[in-house]
Amino acid sequence: MVLKSRVAVASVWYGLMVAILAVGAGGFNLPMCRSARADEASESADEASESADEPDASKRVGWVFRVNLPIKGATLDRVRRFVRNAVDRAAKTKVEPVLIFEFVVPPDQAEFASSSEFGVSSDLADFVSGAELSRATTVAYVPQSIQGHAVLAVLACDSIAMSPEAEIGAAGIDERTITPRIHSTYEEIARRHKKIPTAVALGLVDPAKEVLVVETELGRECIAAEELEALRKRRTVQSDPTVLFKAGQPGRLSGKEARDLDIVDYLASNRRDLARMLRLPPEAIDEDPSLSGAWRAIRIDVKGPVLAASITQAQRMIEDAIRADDANFICLWIDSPGGSLADSIRLANFLAFDLDPTEVRTAAYIPRQALSDASLIALACDHVVMHPQAVLGGEGDGVFSEEGVRQARETLRKAIAVRKSRSWSLPAAMIDPGLEVFRYTRQGQVRYSEFFCEDEWAEQLDPDQWKKGPAVTTPGKAFQATGDEAVGYRLANEVVRDFGEFKAYYGLENDPTLLEPSWADFLIEALAHPGVAFFLLVIGFSAMYAELQAPGIGVGAFVALLCFLVFFWSRFLGGTAGWLEVLLFLAGVSCLLIEVFVLPGFGIFGLGGGLMVLASLVLASQTFVLPRNAYQMGELRQSLGVLAASAVAVIVAVVLINRWLPHVPVLGGMILQPPDGEEAEALRYRESLVHFENLLDARGTTTTQLTPSGKARFGDQLVDVMADGEVIPVGTEIVVVEVRGNRVWVRAVDERGPDPA
Repeated sequence: MVLKSRVAVASVWYGLMVAILAVGAGGFNLPMCRSARADEASESADEASESADEPDASKRVGWVFRVNLPIKGATLDRVRRFVRNAVDRAAKTKVEPVLIFEFVVPPDQAEFASSSEFGVSSDLADFVSGAELSRATTVAYVPQSIQGHAVLAVLACDSIAMSPEAEIGAAGIDERTITPRIHSTYEEIARRHKKIPTAVALGLVDPAKEVLVVETELGRECIAAEELEALRKRRTVQSDPTVLFKAGQPGRLSGKEARDLDIVDYLASNRRDLARMLRLPPEAIDEDPSLSGAWRAIRIDVKGPVLAASITQAQRMIEDAIRADDANFICLWIDSPGGSLADSIRLANFLAFDLDPTEVRTAAYIPRQALSDASLIALACDHVVMHPQAVLGGEGDGVFSEEGVRQARETLRKAIAVRKSRSWSLPAAMIDPGLEVFRYTRQGQVRYSEFFCEDEWAEQLDPDQWKKGPAVTTPGKAFQATGDEAVGYRLANEVVRDFGEFKAYYGLENDPTLLEPSWADFLIEALAHPGVAFFLLVIGFSAMYAELQAPGIGVGAFVALLCFLVFFWSRFLGGTAGWLEVLLFLAGVSCLLIEVFVLPGFGIFGLGGGLMVLASLVLASQTFVLPRNAYQMGELRQSLGVLAASAVAVIVAVVLINRWLPHVPVLGGMILQPPDGEEAEALRYRESLVHFENLLDARGTTTTQLTPSGKARFGDQLVDVMADGEVIPVGTEIVVVEVRGNRVWVRAVDERGPDPA
């Protein structure tokens, strides 16, 4: 009675409150403005609803764990370690972890991948759907068809995403008999999330089960065939049931079919699609091998032009480090102008497909530049980290054919970009100046943009949901971005000022172990610097001049030979010089010597030899013959600048040699001292009058080696002479055999028998 009286009193008060509210509403004329305000309220409610439903992406982070099939005991251990580390890391950074389990079938191993162990798969499903993961959201991602008991682990996740054409099913394909234990396990996992109908879960594992789809007054239901009559008694069946799984055939569902039945939450052809569905930026979906253990880091340098030999060497060092040292973090230090599209694609394919991202993290560090095709190597890594002013893409050291660009574009489109969950348009635009890329904004997600060309936009699952914006490329110019810009274009993950910040970003306590072919790499890199090249050329040409002034001593010739040998060796190993440049240089020097000593004439050999020497030095400093883009034009200007500066420095060095070297102890013998005083005046007088006829048949002694020209003394006269035949050593007695104006021809006294009468 007391309870009833209290209910009656509450009812009275409730009625009074309703009446007061009704009168108040009438007094404020609410019906007159209902249309406008109700619409505003409705919109506000919708916005509030969307805001409530949509998670804050800034407080969520996704990690991908690749579950390589079949599921074995080691798989469960790795999943547990990954999950616990991820949850702990998320708790420390106060973000919500989204754990994405990507089920992967190894290439050409579909049959083997179906043999997942039931006991391990059951334990994995129990762990994924258990209390330990209550703080995380679990997502099963099925990009390709799977079968076997791996299906059980898929059903255990909070959400399921599938590629539209992928299939799941035939879970009991390796079981001779579907035991009650298997039945109960699939039923338990289905009931735990209450999303997968129990009949569907059993139909996926037991071919004997027939599963129907029935429309009732409450909606569509999936039931076992034997449950149809019981359902008819409870509800009104509005149409004839349709067979989802026929008895006697393994139950299978494609992504589209599962989405229609609301069994699958998302359809995603790649990780970028999945990120959009989960309302995460693409870079938030990350594979992090460190969650399964500590980093064992190595560093590989890709510096200078991209060459077949250097790419092969880098690939081999990575393979050896993973196999021998169990490395799981590969830092590619890239500072390259590109140069070989085919070799860059070769290394990019290796990084994208031959390294398991669940076992090895690859990160490209770009302190200065990764131009042209070198950018493809960087973008094939899991992460790209750049200096804020470093340059990615654009014109570089290579000029590619249309066919080469087309093949590279298809490789990016169908393989590398898909594997790395990147948009392929901007990477392709870095080597294809004719590709136009636009900013697209997804409707309803104003803050989320992507960058597509027309072809990639048409490939999207929902192209109508994307609004086309302005172009981000310039027609006829390869796309290029600095580090700060690359982050906005979703090409780079982070910008750092130095390698110390790079290490801090990845939590590396020590420097990664630098793998290099030998100590010579450091020397080659140093010698390839323009300043060192300038120094070598100046010393080489100056030493050559000193040798020509004092033939026979050999110090100048040795120094010149050493300088030019080091110059071409560094350029040869650095990839900018070949045998053509070496032969051009040798031929040019030979022509100059012929012009000076053998065939003095109109300067044909001298001019041609000089041009060959200059051409060899320029070509040895670059990988191209004629510049074909802005980058190559800049390289040519640098090469010519080094040569011009070297020429000026050589002139200065020659002046200093003539003025100071003769007076330096020991080194003074490297160059002849010119006559001075009365001897110099008498020599000038005799040479001006050309009075050398009196020397015919005269005997004298060479004061320098005649090769073939040099100097000889006849009494108190010092005369420029030419040898008539072989080289005559210094100190040899000679005789004048012919005089032609101011040219005096001599031979050794003992060369042709007795002296002339």
